[in-house]
Amino acid sequence: MCRNLRSLMSRGVKKAVIVAGAGDAGAMILKEIHKHTELGIKVLGLVDDDRTKLGKEVYGARILGTTEDLEDIIKAHPVDEVIIAMPTAPGSTIRRIVNASNSQSVKTTILPAIFELVSGDVGISHLRDVQVEDLLRREPVRIAGDEISAYLDHKRILVTGGAGSIGSEICRQVARFQPDLIAVFENSENNLYRLELEMKQKYPSVTFVPVIGSIQDRERVDQVFARLRPHVVFHAAAHKHVPMMEYNPCEAVKNNVFGTKTVAEAADRYRVERFVLISTDKAVNPTNVMGATKRAAEMVVQYMNEHSSTRFISVRFGNVLGSDGSVVPLFKKQIAEGGPVTVTHPDVTRYFMTIPEACQLVLQAGAIGEGGEVMLLDMGEPTKIKDLAEDLIRFSGYEPGRDIEITYIGLRPGEKLYEELLLDEENTTATRHEKIYIANLAKYDVDKFTSVLAELEKESHEGNEEAVRLMLGELVETYHPDEAPVAMVAAGTDS
Repeated sequence: MCRNLRSLMSRGVKKAVIVAGAGDAGAMILKEIHKHTELGIKVLGLVDDDRTKLGKEVYGARILGTTEDLEDIIKAHPVDEVIIAMPTAPGSTIRRIVNASNSQSVKTTILPAIFELVSGDVGISHLRDVQVEDLLRREPVRIAGDEISAYLDHKRILVTGGAGSIGSEICRQVARFQPDLIAVFENSENNLYRLELEMKQKYPSVTFVPVIGSIQDRERVDQVFARLRPHVVFHAAAHKHVPMMEYNPCEAVKNNVFGTKTVAEAADRYRVERFVLISTDKAVNPTNVMGATKRAAEMVVQYMNEHSSTRFISVRFGNVLGSDGSVVPLFKKQIAEGGPVTVTHPDVTRYFMTIPEACQLVLQAGAIGEGGEVMLLDMGEPTKIKDLAEDLIRFSGYEPGRDIEITYIGLRPGEKLYEELLLDEENTTATRHEKIYIANLAKYDVDKFTSVLAELEKESHEGNEEAVRLMLGELVETYHPDEAPVAMVAAGTDS
């Protein structure tokens, strides 16, 4: 043990830290450390990328250099931990700090991104381990809280699929705008139970109404709308797993298309003010059933907007990190089992956004939309799934290719190598928010749409998979499956 470290320990210091970030958040962390001496934390210094601050002090701690100097600073001091107090810093800065700390086997903790903090106050209790989401963090989302409040304040809000990863975060964020009640219409009893406990604990002043039911059940949907009379509906309920829907196209159609139609018709019938459909980038030039059904759902919503006083809006975005069934939980499980980590293709890329960021923009899009729009969220730059896997392996204390292997298993049914956010033939219109655009989609034949939709409903309920795929192609003209349909294997036959 070096002399400096022995000296620290003799003074009751349990942990020596470097704080990355000398702004307001860093100052608040230092103030709390200074106030609570019983924590036994000694701040050895700070780093900050504002060079005008170098050499200055914050609560007695000197700014020693920039984040680029961090590795050398750690080498020169007995550091136990680096605290990242930079809630507005981009992912590239977080990555630089983590890599410098990891190179010297020093632990890193972090304050969450600004959009994850409910209030402006930050403290040691907010610190958590660095997650892969932090490495993909972008500039914080700017939202117009007054615009969102104008349509949520003292209103009754219904969220379908509200106990899922997107729906539950919409509930958390809506709760901050003083709604009269938040009702969640959900098919998963266990998930709804967990969300109810969380909402009642964190937002006790908000009335939370848990409702079990399926969006395919017209009578149940009507009962819920008749009883609750919601002002705003966020429609997040959907079957979303691409390969699963390739195997089950009739169920995808019944839920994603006609479940949406059932909820949208109820919204019209009970004079809902706004209806926001959660859509996906997989609706663009879809090569899979799931994407085609989500584009069809958008078309249903657009059609309803032409025949209703309700404002119907669709919001498209890409993958969200950490959502149910996403690659991150899968990779973590594979790493915990010793590998290998399975990636479909070395070049496969996806657009990613954190769940809180996506939901903030959904709420903002709901404020901007006048009705009938398909709104697109700016997803930033795409990320290689291979790079994501390597980051997670390193986060777990292993080296990719040495300790944990990455194996490539080939694209699954219906998967694209690259996702698209915009159709080639469509333009976009900017909105007053720099991260939200309106897609100028090609017009579709309304008579053909209603005719094919009626036939599609009949065939999907009869389980005619081949007919359902063909009619999806008629309904969504940009749907072009890139391989032969996946057929269900009959019992007792060779696969």
